[in-house]
Amino acid sequence: MQYKFAENVDALQPSAIREILKFTSMPDVISFAAGNPAPEAFPVDTIRKISAELFEKDPILALQYNITEGYPKLRDLLKQRMAAQQCFDADADDLITTSGAQQANELSCKVLLNRGDTLFCEAPSFIGSLNAFRSYGVDLVGIPMEQDGMDLAAMEEAVKASKSPKLVYVIPNFQNPTGRVMSLEKRKGLYELACKYDFIILEDNPYGDLRFAGNDVPSIKSMDTEHRVIYSGTFSKILAPGLRVGYVSAPKEIIAKITVCKQVADVHTNIWAQAVCAEFLERTDMDTYLKKLRAVYRRKCNLMADGIRRHFSSKVQWEMPQGGLFLWCTLPDDCDMPAFCTKAVQEYSIAVVPGNAFLVDETAPTTSFRLNFSTPSDEQIVKGIEILGGMTKKILGA
Repeated sequence: MQYKFAENVDALQPSAIREILKFTSMPDVISFAAGNPAPEAFPVDTIRKISAELFEKDPILALQYNITEGYPKLRDLLKQRMAAQQCFDADADDLITTSGAQQANELSCKVLLNRGDTLFCEAPSFIGSLNAFRSYGVDLVGIPMEQDGMDLAAMEEAVKASKSPKLVYVIPNFQNPTGRVMSLEKRKGLYELACKYDFIILEDNPYGDLRFAGNDVPSIKSMDTEHRVIYSGTFSKILAPGLRVGYVSAPKEIIAKITVCKQVADVHTNIWAQAVCAEFLERTDMDTYLKKLRAVYRRKCNLMADGIRRHFSSKVQWEMPQGGLFLWCTLPDDCDMPAFCTKAVQEYSIAVVPGNAFLVDETAPTTSFRLNFSTPSDEQIVKGIEILGGMTKKILGA
């Protein structure tokens, strides 16, 4: 039988990252292609203790249905935490828990955009969100990035050229895949454009708590006087991604629609996982906990950066991040980047992600690739970067 798929999904293709990850199941491959948190950072003992107490004292809570908006205790704790970060206005906003930030972003698109409406995003941007947006048939427009974030002049021109500008999606902190931070000036400028041209900002902040250098920059949500910013966060990077707990802070009218859409998607986010997150927040000194977490990522990032300095060809440009999970590298303009990434995994057993995987148009030219320093072990980082560096020198020269 020949199947006729829905128009919204017919053109969707497997992520290039997933294709690269197929090679990582081979025992001799060192993978810098994932985006997982550091395994050694998981608070396993704390989660084990909380879970045991939960099933001992209140097992029905963890096993029974709950409300779509989320476990009330967790929502209250998140509202308090978000208010302290100026990301939640009790008078205007509401908050819902989601199955990770991925669902938060997908539902935000679902409730706001019609087929053919324009959604702007950074170019490059997170492949998971891009595919979620594509599934709704939106007109996806990538805006070039500069060192301090989205090119706002290009953004304004794109908005003027759009017939139906509705939403801009940004990852201001340690952006995936570039690791860049949007400057305060550009955050203010983007918000001013949103007010001027009447569109909504979806601010995705999965990595904001993982700053290990530099100074914090106020969120766009904290500047939101006109109630046009949706802020998504997650426990995936600071606790454990397998829990699948994220959240959205947004104007009440938007949260109400997201709630209805979530009801028909999965009824509610896993209650056991939400209860674990709630207890973790309540019992943990988060400042101390995050300080230890950041130390793990600082060490691993520095280890990779030191290896790049020693072993990579000087013709490879790369950027040192101030947080997050990724390093962004760029080959000379005359290099075939996809061929480079294929050669790395097939001949050198090193997996990296080609930069075109993060573009609106995956066939568009780019010479960049992404490295992840959080997932591999220290030994794998040292060995893998030395091997990859030798490859760059063989191809490009010293």
